[in-house]
Amino acid sequence: MQLSKYVSIGEVTYSDTAKRKGIDNTPTAEHLENLKVICAEVFDKVREHFGVPLYISSGYRGKELNAAIKGSASSDHCKGRALDLDQDYRGNGVSNRQVFEYIKDNLEFDQLIAEGSNGKGDLLWVHVGYRKEENRNQILIAVFKNGKTTYLPHTEKLYKEIYG
Repeated sequence: MQLSKYVSIGEVTYSDTAKRKGIDNTPTAEHLENLKVICAEVFDKVREHFGVPLYISSGYRGKELNAAIKGSASSDHCKGRALDLDQDYRGNGVSNRQVFEYIKDNLEFDQLIAEGSNGKGDLLWVHVGYRKEENRNQILIAVFKNGKTTYLPHTEKLYKEIYG
């Protein structure tokens, strides 16, 4: 089943953890509608801008899967309103940083997070959330330190300090 021009249901529901643990990661009808919206309003627009395939590292997560990976109980992934994109090392010339900056500068979103750093100026992945009617355009930077994640408000100064 296609959710949008470029995204199938399998791409946003696939999980190695779900497969390994036998977890059913089928979205509800409401969550399926949310997935269609984020895929059309964010993913497809990013895909068309760069003209290369994009990789979804985490899409929909039902409650059981979210608990298995120790995700936040309030995660928009559980409602079909968030995607994690990971382009680095895919060999198509598009980086996570480029994806982050394109979304930040050109698209509407609820939440956009630069997730971590490898210490070489590369983002580990990009989290983007989209809601049908209530987008906050909130931009954060996730810093991973001593096994904890801290979310800091995005500023150009902090972004350049972390990512160069």
